[in-house]
Amino acid sequence: MLSRRELANAIRALSMDAVQRANSGHPGAPMGMADIAEVLWNDFLKHNPNNPNWDNRDRFVMSNGHGSMLIYALLHLTGYGLSIEEIKNFRQLHSKTPGHPEYGYAPGIETTTGPLGQGLANAVGMALAESVLAAKFNKDEFDIVNHYTYVTVGDGCLMEGISHEACSLAGTLGLGKLITIYDSNQISIDGDISGWFTEDVPNRFESYGWHVIRNINGHNPDEIKIALENAIKNINQPSILCCNTIIGWGSPNKAGKESSHGAPLGNEEIQLTREKLGWQYEPFEIPDEYYVAWDAKSKGKELEDVWQKKIAAYEKKYPELAAEYKRRIKGHLPDDWNDIAQEYINSIVDKAESIASRKASQNAIEAYAKHLPEMIGGSADLTGSNLTNWSGSILISNQNKNGNYISYGVREFAMAAINNGIALHKGFIPYSGTFLMFSEYGRNALRMAALMKIQNIFVFTHDSIGLGEDGPTHQAVEQASSLRLMPNMSLWRPCDAVESTVAWQAAIERRDGPTSLLFSRQSLEHINRNEPQLNNIKRGGYILVEGTKNPELIIIATGSEVEMAMNVTTELNSKGKKIRLVSMPSTDVFDKQNDKYKETVLPFSCRNRIAIEAGVTDYWKKYVGLDGLALGVDTFGESAPAKKVFEYFGLTEQNLKKEINELTVKTK
Repeated sequence: MLSRRELANAIRALSMDAVQRANSGHPGAPMGMADIAEVLWNDFLKHNPNNPNWDNRDRFVMSNGHGSMLIYALLHLTGYGLSIEEIKNFRQLHSKTPGHPEYGYAPGIETTTGPLGQGLANAVGMALAESVLAAKFNKDEFDIVNHYTYVTVGDGCLMEGISHEACSLAGTLGLGKLITIYDSNQISIDGDISGWFTEDVPNRFESYGWHVIRNINGHNPDEIKIALENAIKNINQPSILCCNTIIGWGSPNKAGKESSHGAPLGNEEIQLTREKLGWQYEPFEIPDEYYVAWDAKSKGKELEDVWQKKIAAYEKKYPELAAEYKRRIKGHLPDDWNDIAQEYINSIVDKAESIASRKASQNAIEAYAKHLPEMIGGSADLTGSNLTNWSGSILISNQNKNGNYISYGVREFAMAAINNGIALHKGFIPYSGTFLMFSEYGRNALRMAALMKIQNIFVFTHDSIGLGEDGPTHQAVEQASSLRLMPNMSLWRPCDAVESTVAWQAAIERRDGPTSLLFSRQSLEHINRNEPQLNNIKRGGYILVEGTKNPELIIIATGSEVEMAMNVTTELNSKGKKIRLVSMPSTDVFDKQNDKYKETVLPFSCRNRIAIEAGVTDYWKKYVGLDGLALGVDTFGESAPAKKVFEYFGLTEQNLKKEINELTVKTK
């Protein structure tokens, strides 16, 4: 029978060989963590390689994603659909084994990691999702939701600020099924971390309210096993296992050194390592006895079969709950969703209310959330400003997990990344709120949501210089355009309650990526529309005022600037002008429409165009062209009442009329 050390050495061999073949990568972390991973995966992790998406599997996340060969080796050895050829293709184009773990590539990868600390925050979200689902669906005799989230972190993850945000909240919420394994090897890219990371990590986590297990020898399987057993027993606190390891363990000349962190060991050093480990096999050669010892398919099938019998019995006793559980895990909307959404939109049209779009957003949440119990929301200490709560909001706390609202505190980055984890877990539609300006704090997590193509709804209020007196530190100027530039990020900036309602519907229905919803602080006038206009809102851009089928000028506007543009268009058309007004709440949705529709809205024949938005103008030049004009704000804002700020930047009806006159005169 193979020893634990021999099984761990299979991870080390695959890791150093794959990195060497790629001539790129990080062999040190997987070689140092191999003993920990062997104990966890063989003795504790509940998973099924036959079905990587089994609902009740334990989640395993590598927050220190640069050590990706660790998880690739584990997936390959335990029987997932990750062949030795994919291991050989590590870091190569279109392989299932990219440089950092990427969600949707290799089976068994729970999240995309690499930016340090984000996997840890994702894991907090997964553990939070598990606890909320368990509180909702479990019965005394049926624990159909009962799994752990394991996450590995390195020194770098714990230096990142997001680790403080996420772990502080995890401790406060008492997420006892979150187990963090700290690979404390004391080495980062710049070398020995004693010059820049000297805090007392165990005491830090104790102050968060975590269960801390100190001074584990990360190369002693017995100590690792005892620590994991103790962590699992404590279901009232998240646990952190502080494992002392040697980076690059097994390498005679590079173990414990920065030289094993982010570069191949080199052929000569690999040969010496093979000799030291007693690994007598050629590169990428794993004897059958190793595969037999590592194989988790039979055990995984047994685990899932037991659970399937449990869920079948649950379904007999609680058929409605079981149906709801399955619907939510599959991500299906209720059968009558289209009727629900249309009925609410019709009611908003009939109400014809002039309100701030942030209030219209809250009204939409109120209308939709009572039909969608999977909606789970929160705000970064701005609930009263973002208006992300509703009458059915129940605060999730250490004492009550059966809720649907999270007070994130002033933790924008963790909020976005935790919600990514909730989305990845399945069973929820997560949304969160902060000011648009503070999207900057969470930007990397927004990018990760877009990269992973997961549903996460970001509510950003106070969306422009309309914020007023709080001044340029809080006034969003470049944020809308920069978010539009993010691949796979859908963005809506609605102009009234009707567009706000349609935007929320689109965000709820979008399953293949995140959505940013930008809402105003100030009140916006209700706009009357005919039926075709109402139907075309969902296309991202549509004709709001049609002066003629052959316009001499087209105005494109979004959000709070549509009202001004509409007043000017209506006035000038009454005086003989031929101006078309296009409302474009979502440029990315409009851009995906067919060419015929886009030409109908923005005909190529009309090159006199003005775009207007209270933000930077460069983005809009793709729509107005060389002959057109974009009105906006190309500097930071100013502190003053909103009306004065708009006047200062020329975003007024008077200035718009002046610019229209100058543009039409110039082109005659």
